[in-house]
Amino acid sequence: MDRKGLFVIKQRDLFLFDKGVLKMIIDELTSKNGHLMIDGVDSVELVKEYGTPLYVFDISKVRNQIKKFRSAFEKEHLNYQISYASKAFAVKAIYQVMKQENVHVDVVSGGELYTALAAGFPSDKISFHGNNKSLMELQMAVKNHVGVIMLDNFHEIELLQQVLKESQETIQVMLRLTPGISAHTHKYDQTGQTDSKFGFDVKSGQAKKALKLVLDNPQMKLLGYHAHIGSQIFGTEGFKMLAQKMIEISKDFQSEFNYWPQVINLGGGFGISYNEDDDPITASDFISVIGQELKQDCKEVPEIWIEPGRSIVGPAGYTLYKIGSRKDIPGLESYVSVDGGMGDNIRPALYQAKYEAVVANKMNQTDVETVHISGKYCESGDILIKHQKLPQTEVGDVLAVLDTGAYGYSMAMNYNRNPRPAVVFVEKGQAKLVVKRETYEDLIKLDGNY
Repeated sequence: MDRKGLFVIKQRDLFLFDKGVLKMIIDELTSKNGHLMIDGVDSVELVKEYGTPLYVFDISKVRNQIKKFRSAFEKEHLNYQISYASKAFAVKAIYQVMKQENVHVDVVSGGELYTALAAGFPSDKISFHGNNKSLMELQMAVKNHVGVIMLDNFHEIELLQQVLKESQETIQVMLRLTPGISAHTHKYDQTGQTDSKFGFDVKSGQAKKALKLVLDNPQMKLLGYHAHIGSQIFGTEGFKMLAQKMIEISKDFQSEFNYWPQVINLGGGFGISYNEDDDPITASDFISVIGQELKQDCKEVPEIWIEPGRSIVGPAGYTLYKIGSRKDIPGLESYVSVDGGMGDNIRPALYQAKYEAVVANKMNQTDVETVHISGKYCESGDILIKHQKLPQTEVGDVLAVLDTGAYGYSMAMNYNRNPRPAVVFVEKGQAKLVVKRETYEDLIKLDGNY
């Protein structure tokens, strides 16, 4: 099978197909002149209208992934909430899509909270995360009556007590726990193990101390417990262990404090397929495992919350670039440069993340060479993709990097004083600009003179 076949299958989650089905899907993703189509919109035409680099989101894919999570929970007959982890991608338009889909969102800063509120997202469906929330951020959360504050440490309990006392308000809270489980993922993405900057440690007794403080405060209404074991997780074993551990902890705490959680939040971290080496589990796989453990281990199953971010927006995203210079080295792979790079996608430099790409205006051409895709930034580590197979490229060709919907725009920066790209949403043949491209004037608007 060629790369285009692999690309199509990966994007559509098709693993069993015949030649007729494969041709139908290729026809849907490729126009008659060989252009990459994104939900009925020609990617090359998007470049002509909005320029490059350009983030494009297929919103039908976003909605479909949410439906898959819902269906998996309903199949298991579990009470649940899907809470979009908006750190993956946080702009007004995506919060509005989440509002349309009637899901919760979680935010991790005052800026994300402000954006969600400005988008008209209902505050009672917002969870506020973070390991070092400021006094101002907590005041903002209480003033706007967010649905739940995830308490991460003792300092935060003290700050929130102060805010609630001064405002004479009450608010729902959850305790973030570190249950001592490490996910099989990149070391910087592991957050559930004991040695972590996040949450109250269970083993040392911190969690019990925090629980008592919260239960003793009538202005804090404890909703339950939260844990998150990592990111880009491919197996079900970690989630199975987490469900077991959270029930074990809940039973232990119940025996001492006579409190049973209304909600257990198992976080996110569900992996997606960035390249042919990735083999992610489906929503049905891990929710089935979670459901079986909970039903087996406790009489009263709490409402289960999950916090998918990457798995909702990641596969829906494409980053479009124009190809520019090329460096050919005898006996080595050539470097093909694009007009973006680590400023719009830091993950390859930061995490050694692997992506795949296609030439959007040459989808019907055969791969003839293997090259490195390099960015324009003044860093030798600004390589977006190593060993990428492509057809013969020319200056001005459009390169589409796939599955860039998560942690692309949200981690974008102005290094080398490059403006951040525009963002376009496409859905059912229609395109809409939802974030304007930054200008050079935008880059200096906060600068003062000396």
